[in-house]
Amino acid sequence: MDQQIHIKENTSNEGNDMSDINRRDFIAMSASVTAMASAMKPAMTKAADSSGLIVCMHGITSSEFDFRTVMEGWARAGIKAAEPDLVKARQHEAANGKGSARRLMDDLGLVAYSSTNQLNLEATTDARVQAIEDLKWKVEMAESLGASRLVIPSAASAQYTLADYQQVYANLHEAGEIAKPHNVALMVEFTRNSRLINNVRTSLDVVRTVNHPNIKFMLDLYHFWAGPSKFEDLDLIQPGEIHHVHFADTPRQPPLEVAEQKDRAFPGEGIAPLQKILNRLVELGYSRALSLELFDMTVRRTDPAVVAGRALETITPYINGVPI
Repeated sequence: MDQQIHIKENTSNEGNDMSDINRRDFIAMSASVTAMASAMKPAMTKAADSSGLIVCMHGITSSEFDFRTVMEGWARAGIKAAEPDLVKARQHEAANGKGSARRLMDDLGLVAYSSTNQLNLEATTDARVQAIEDLKWKVEMAESLGASRLVIPSAASAQYTLADYQQVYANLHEAGEIAKPHNVALMVEFTRNSRLINNVRTSLDVVRTVNHPNIKFMLDLYHFWAGPSKFEDLDLIQPGEIHHVHFADTPRQPPLEVAEQKDRAFPGEGIAPLQKILNRLVELGYSRALSLELFDMTVRRTDPAVVAGRALETITPYINGVPI
């Protein structure tokens, strides 16, 4: 593509600045990006067909829009795989009737490869009581959308000891039992700042120890590369253990010690060896969605079709780069 759009995750508290182009210019490019995405569809489809990998959009990346606007924007850009926000889907159904969210996705040709998300399930905290209640309707909504997966990030921030992990196992087993009747896998997402599960090794150990058919392992490549995990840790993963992948880059700046979720970058705009990582994941049998999850407020407030077009533009080269 001759025209390039570069969106740099900002580091301001407000999330309103963009370094390479300003937000007004970015939004003005919506029509051209949508057209470019349409022109790229044949090559993208071929890449997905040959490897099973497919570009996917995560609900948080377009969080400032309602469910219909997001789904229509993603579909207009050429997206086929979605990781819908379950709260947004519920709001849509409250206004349009039960089953309307799934019907909208079906009409647009979108498939829910995963769904997002439920926090506070692993640790015994005051917040866990409400988290369990929320999980009950979320697995039902995920099932309704056709999503067989739901992300459960670990964001525990208190101080813990080795003895606490016995309760973590029990808590996740309880969550798995709630998800089981709905045929939804709860995917433990390690996050780099969690005080309980922040790396590949611990996440694998927890999932394997719980040993529940509805508790699974996943990878977020930002948390993988910006956190304490090592590339060699991928060798610990058994074929078939990876159930989902969040695909985002790690920027060179700010320093990791002060970096936040909003600093996640579009693939290719950071320093993570994404091609090397993806090649290894494919060797381990992964052949599903690569879901773009960004938290920068400028991105989240931008036309979903524009952001989805950028997702296709930045992720597809990695899919095409996997050795056949």
